[in-house]
Amino acid sequence: MTPPALPAIEVIDLHRNFGNLKAVDGVSFKIEKGTVVGFVGANGAGKTTTMRILATLDYPTRGTLKVSGIDVTQYPAEVRAKIGWMPDSFGTYHHMTVIEYLDFFARALGFKGQERTRRITDVMDFADLAPLADRLINTLSKGMGQRLCLGRSLLHDPEVLILDEPAAGLDPKARVELKHLIRILAEEGKTVLISSHILSELAEMCDSLLFINEGRIIHQGSAESLKRDDSGSTIIRVEVHGDTRALLEWAQMSPHVKLKEGLKEGARIEVDSVDDQITADVLQRMIKDGLQIIEFHREERKLEDAFIDILENIEAQKNQTTPA
Repeated sequence: MTPPALPAIEVIDLHRNFGNLKAVDGVSFKIEKGTVVGFVGANGAGKTTTMRILATLDYPTRGTLKVSGIDVTQYPAEVRAKIGWMPDSFGTYHHMTVIEYLDFFARALGFKGQERTRRITDVMDFADLAPLADRLINTLSKGMGQRLCLGRSLLHDPEVLILDEPAAGLDPKARVELKHLIRILAEEGKTVLISSHILSELAEMCDSLLFINEGRIIHQGSAESLKRDDSGSTIIRVEVHGDTRALLEWAQMSPHVKLKEGLKEGARIEVDSVDDQITADVLQRMIKDGLQIIEFHREERKLEDAFIDILENIEAQKNQTTPA
């Protein structure tokens, strides 16, 4: 009987304290091989600390971390051979060209002769760096620099990639290019853990999402499961002709309706029911009350809304258990 495949990443009861600060507070999760997982959380939530420990750049206060079944703290050299690490910012050498930079790291990884040349050529082709081979690194755009950093992390053909905010500061074209490269890596069977603040982009490229808050995992699941709103409410996007203030005031005063977000042309409102008749009644009341509706449609729940709802539920539970 074939034994079950080991997870690509396994984190068990991870804690990391900095003095009295609990940066990571009992984090546990598994990531299966060949999947792309988004790591979501506010600044200071514990994302980068967790990723740095997985990348063998920091030590846990306690807990167990494994990459492809190898213990991260006990066998860091073996783990480094398995992972590619792409930090949110990386060191550059201003008077070094792109190909010199990759050659330096290929030598540091121990590659020699034709094998080193082949590795460099492969990553330059994959990340579209060949046209930039002789460019000085300090002349690269942000997007070019991120492609270079990704190429560096792929030199030793790792099984697992850990990418910390790779899309931060990129223009739309560079973000599209990065998403395309990540999906290609996933199709090749690599496992990718990627952090980002841009939830909509993570939904497009990730198989599942991990939400972390105050050092704790608060949700793990697919983007689709998060978009399904089980709260019994419906989100409606409304656009009006003319001044939007009347719509905002109407939403704040009307039964069954809650203002979610004001928009330039209207608003997103929440109807406290999934019943089609209730939604139709809301539209009829808007028209009857003189609002000039030019668009009214149900909207799939945003991942940002899902994240905020989870945080609000946690806060509500805290308030219920805290003595008055």
